[in-house]
Amino acid sequence: MKRLSVVFLFLACSLFFARGVVLAEKIKIGTWKTAQTIQPFFYEKFLPPDKEVSIFSFTNPADQKVALLAGSLDMCGTTLAHAIHSASRGQPVVLVAALCNKCSALVVKKGGPIKAINDLRGKKIGYVPGTMHEILLRETLTRNGLSPDKDVRLTRVDFFDMGMALAGGGIDAFLSGEPFPTIALHEGYGKILSYPYYGESIGTINAGLLVKRKTIEENPELVYRLVLAHSRATRYLKSHEDEWLKKASTFGTPLEILKKAAPNMELAWHMDASFIARARSLGERMQALGIIEKQPDYEKLFDLTFVKRVLKNK
Repeated sequence: MKRLSVVFLFLACSLFFARGVVLAEKIKIGTWKTAQTIQPFFYEKFLPPDKEVSIFSFTNPADQKVALLAGSLDMCGTTLAHAIHSASRGQPVVLVAALCNKCSALVVKKGGPIKAINDLRGKKIGYVPGTMHEILLRETLTRNGLSPDKDVRLTRVDFFDMGMALAGGGIDAFLSGEPFPTIALHEGYGKILSYPYYGESIGTINAGLLVKRKTIEENPELVYRLVLAHSRATRYLKSHEDEWLKKASTFGTPLEILKKAAPNMELAWHMDASFIARARSLGERMQALGIIEKQPDYEKLFDLTFVKRVLKNK
């Protein structure tokens, strides 16, 4: 009898743990290890206990999008420029929340001859093709009467190498996201020439969260739970700046530099019709600059359902 009781207890425990494994939904999120894209690292704090989150870090939006479409991720970060580019090519991606705003700066060598945008004529400028920074750079040059293709020398340089290239004289300027502009400023070899944001029509929009359209169709509750966690993580970090920057410093950038960069970084989650209108203006500029051939279907690219549901239930 005692042996039967032990066997029964063993089977019951096995069934319990097996059931727990089945019920635990494993969620895979892609993002960058930067202060401005940090929210996914806090999702678990705001998700139900039956949701198990794994965060995968990337260095560019294209790789994240490829992993998303391949089914290796459930959600990922992306720049709005990359999302627009992907959607213009017919890829089944949908933006469901904002991720960050601002974060960019145009940097030149400290003490050098470049004092204004026009002084960049004939100079070598480091950039990463296909990013929001490329669009900001091209737009900044164009607005100041410089042809990005004729009047300057655009040079592909990885974000992590831009500072060394500028300090060593390999390039005369670079445009990138934080913390690299602030690092150049902090270490004394660079100065901020401008914060190249768009005019009122586009503003400071930067990045968002991307899912596959199939995920929305098959598991809308998962998408809602993630957007809800994202909104709560964003609001929490914005009201706890010390915790935000301290966690971000574990990614490799000293806390002192992050504190200096903080005014140029804005965590975000909310999207509305105005946000989409700004993205549409961004897409129009991308087409005018020759970065995309045609406009995407913005009604399909953006889904405000989940943000609206968060606001309704807040």
